[in-house]
Amino acid sequence: MTVPTTVLEVHDVHKAYARGGTVTNVLGGVNLTVQRGECVFLVGPSGSGKSTLLSILGCILTPDRGRLRILGRDVAHMDGRVRTLIRRDVLGFVFQRFQLIRGLSVLENVLVPLRLQGRPLPEARQRASELLDAVGLAQCRHARPNSLSAGQCQRVAFARALANNPLIILADEPTASLDAVTGDEVMQVLRNLTTQYQKTAIVVTHDPRIFKYADRIYNLEDGHLTEHRTQNTEHRMQNAECRMQNAECRMQNAECRMLNAEDFKLNTAP
Repeated sequence: MTVPTTVLEVHDVHKAYARGGTVTNVLGGVNLTVQRGECVFLVGPSGSGKSTLLSILGCILTPDRGRLRILGRDVAHMDGRVRTLIRRDVLGFVFQRFQLIRGLSVLENVLVPLRLQGRPLPEARQRASELLDAVGLAQCRHARPNSLSAGQCQRVAFARALANNPLIILADEPTASLDAVTGDEVMQVLRNLTTQYQKTAIVVTHDPRIFKYADRIYNLEDGHLTEHRTQNTEHRMQNAECRMQNAECRMQNAECRMLNAEDFKLNTAP
């Protein structure tokens, strides 16, 4: 199956919470379109609704109104069984605190989603081993999470998130528990994985040190998203302009060849 270029669309999504007779509007008409292979960051002050939006994108919460399209299908209000299958097969989750199972080895943690999907054990082991190799932890496959550093635990979480070959990775503050150097290292791993496996990543973060890894950055405040341009955005626009200029040059060259052909016909006519 060919994966469409646009993998996720959010249109006019609203979400409010009622507490003690007071209604708080968290999302007030959010719109977002994400393309395959992009790494999109969601930033904003605490309490601005980033986690709420990520939960809606992850089919955990349903919006009060609006649409969430994944691969062109509106999944916002599908029944719970279908949304569970979407979370299992289409989405991968990375958590701030890793959420690894302490009693299992690194390899077994990555095996969990594969076994839940019904993969045969030999196939699941091979897939988990390949992913641990991709994040540089092949030598730690039999270790327990409590023997790993925070950065290594987050790498295991990345491998687990990719286990079922999801289309979209949703990461909630993936560097919040890491120092600057380790945070930079794990973001390099995430970007390499999204490039290698052609995945889309949506990252909620407060960490400006990792903004350089984003293709696009959106600020969520007062219930609305505002795009901030990044160097990657500028590069994409420049590349698009170059492609347009090259296309125009090819058209001009084609026109010149046609004119030359016409001249040749006229000059050689009897």
